[in-house]
Amino acid sequence: MPSEKILHAKKDIVAALVADFKNAQSFVFVDARGLTVLQDTAMRADLRKNNVKYQVIKNTTLSIIFKELGIEGAADHFKGPTAIAFSTEDMIAPAKLMKQYADKFDKLSIKGGVLEGKAISTADVEALASVPSKEVLYSQLVYTLISPITKLAMAIKAIAEKSEGVSVTAEATVE
Repeated sequence: MPSEKILHAKKDIVAALVADFKNAQSFVFVDARGLTVLQDTAMRADLRKNNVKYQVIKNTTLSIIFKELGIEGAADHFKGPTAIAFSTEDMIAPAKLMKQYADKFDKLSIKGGVLEGKAISTADVEALASVPSKEVLYSQLVYTLISPITKLAMAIKAIAEKSEGVSVTAEATVE
């Protein structure tokens, strides 16, 4: 049985992780076993640059954390080595980046994740990764809103040019 001091230290670690995870938008669980140090370092640097946190945490600790967060079904993904990627700023970034690296590195595989407080499958994580970025979605929305107005303006211009051509021809035949 561990000493009281060790148990207290473990409880403090779990409490800190629970506090950190409470503000997360989404989580992605991966098995990164077999990555080289160079691959892992490059991936972690890219994740940090995109405000995605990445940690390797013991499965029993993860189970306790997600139980305290009230998220059921997440523990099903905690078999074998588990790394977790999450972001407090962007819901899609962890899935998008981990999918990108899973495609790039054969040794990295996505196990599943959590989105809006519910456990999701590997397929769901990959579907989330295919969602365009916020900027792309905004530009698509703007294009959709502007498109009918642009077509109307082009139609009015074509009618105006056609009617000008008819009046010029009519004036030429009158003289």
